[in-house]
Amino acid sequence: MNLVKEAKKQIDEMLRAASKAAAEAGELPDVPLNGTVEIPKDAANGDFAANHAMASAKVMKSAPRKIAECLVSHLDTQESWIESVEIAGPGFMNFRLAETWYEDVLQTIDEEGLDYGKSDIGHGKKLMVEFVSANPTGPMHMGNARGGVLGDALASVMEKTGYDVWREFYVNDAGNQIEKFAMSIQARYIQLIKGEDAIEFPEDGYQGNDIKDLAEAFREKYGDGYIEKSDREARDAMAQFGLSVNIPKMKTDLEKYGIRYDEWFLESSLHESGFVEETVQKLTERGYTYEKDGALWLKTAEILAKVYEKEGKTSEEIEKLELKDDVLRRANGFYTYFAADIAYHRNKLETRSFDKVINVWGADHHGHVARLKGALDALGLDGENRLDIVLMQLVKLMRGNEVVKMSKRTGKAISLTDLLDEVPVDAARYFFNSRPESTVEFDLDLAVRNDSENPVYYVQYAHARICTMIENLKQEGHSVPDLSDVQTELLSTAEERALIKQLSELPEEIEAAAREYDPSRINKYVTGLATRFHKFYTVCRIKGAEENLLKARLYLADLTRKVLKISLEIIGVSAPERM
Repeated sequence: MNLVKEAKKQIDEMLRAASKAAAEAGELPDVPLNGTVEIPKDAANGDFAANHAMASAKVMKSAPRKIAECLVSHLDTQESWIESVEIAGPGFMNFRLAETWYEDVLQTIDEEGLDYGKSDIGHGKKLMVEFVSANPTGPMHMGNARGGVLGDALASVMEKTGYDVWREFYVNDAGNQIEKFAMSIQARYIQLIKGEDAIEFPEDGYQGNDIKDLAEAFREKYGDGYIEKSDREARDAMAQFGLSVNIPKMKTDLEKYGIRYDEWFLESSLHESGFVEETVQKLTERGYTYEKDGALWLKTAEILAKVYEKEGKTSEEIEKLELKDDVLRRANGFYTYFAADIAYHRNKLETRSFDKVINVWGADHHGHVARLKGALDALGLDGENRLDIVLMQLVKLMRGNEVVKMSKRTGKAISLTDLLDEVPVDAARYFFNSRPESTVEFDLDLAVRNDSENPVYYVQYAHARICTMIENLKQEGHSVPDLSDVQTELLSTAEERALIKQLSELPEEIEAAAREYDPSRINKYVTGLATRFHKFYTVCRIKGAEENLLKARLYLADLTRKVLKISLEIIGVSAPERM
């Protein structure tokens, strides 16, 4: 149960009842009461603040403070979680919680256990989160590393809020990049056998040492015989060999990173089954394609113009966007990546019937978002509402104040493998789970520090500190009590109340993270929880306290341990018992 949401709802309902009572007494107009209930930034202003008096001043044609005074005079707080209410400033109403609310928070967490924070706002809807989906032509880079964390953590918060979540990796194992991949391996293979001057390496080929490694491995397995084969036969064999090496390595690296998928979906399967061709044909039947210069084009400009018209843009504004059409099938008969992408998303929404699809993409895909949604709309699949894109910014690796571009070990651009060789998985996941729209500055030195300056260490230490304390007290004959044996009214200090309030906010933060597609809210929450605990632990003595007070504080500490663990598990970070 979300007791923060329930308390807000209760306050709102009490104010509406007070407004109705005031109207019946002839003290306020009988009009709908407007307003919201929020948590004040400054705790000195109460636990909750309502702005109903100010929000309703215009419709009630009265001064906000006068409205507030009238509402408070008719407020019935009996049988509620509210202890007191005060009017502040121009008409804010500040509410303070009664002891019963704090008791109910403790009881809720105790009863829900590891399910604490779950909700059913997703109502079991089928949701796919597609993330990383890196080209299998080389090592995964930092952008893939960040996308992996954001996608995985987002999938977790969506699961917590009642969605039926499916994690997917789209493997681009077809198209131009695979042809270029095969040509690159072939060129290195020929150079190995005949010397580097025997063939000029393709100008747009993949230059990495990993291509040389694949060429050497291919030669070791198949010998020099492919030097005599046709380019087509050789490249097909080398592409399949390269993919057979790279894809399993991607899976291994991501599993080491704590990420597992429900499916690795192959782009090639869409081509081989005829699904790309069928999808393009459907667009043609709907009148959204035309032929020009031997190629088949999608009327992207027309499709998007209709979308922008619905959004209220004028024809002049749309004209300034310089919308362009897209090629679906080239003059050589090959379908473009865009055509395959449309088919892939049709497969998601139509064939597999996902209610909602979320893609985690790099910011460089920004221009692709509207085009893809528009194409799905043209297919009658409501891409505007059923497909959401989370765009993430770049990663800047730092070592102290210096930008790091190359790996110490390999002398090449840092890959996911390089990163995990240098920093713990927990640190990588914690640092990368930041707001998607912000560039991440990942400090390699900070990520390996074992002190409170390292945020993941700071949070994990709070969990380990509680575990150690519980074990030490157990040696002295004190075990964590059941809630029925705890005098919860003893937890009355400012630090104890602040810690309980922080515990109460996890369900609200999970729901907000799901609504906003921003799992970094869990990082912020769990850091705040660790801070609240460390302050509580410093101020509120547990060891040596009077027996009943010791029990109450030990119980509160153990609940904090459980909520820390739940929170860290959402973002894929471990909760160690010792550090």
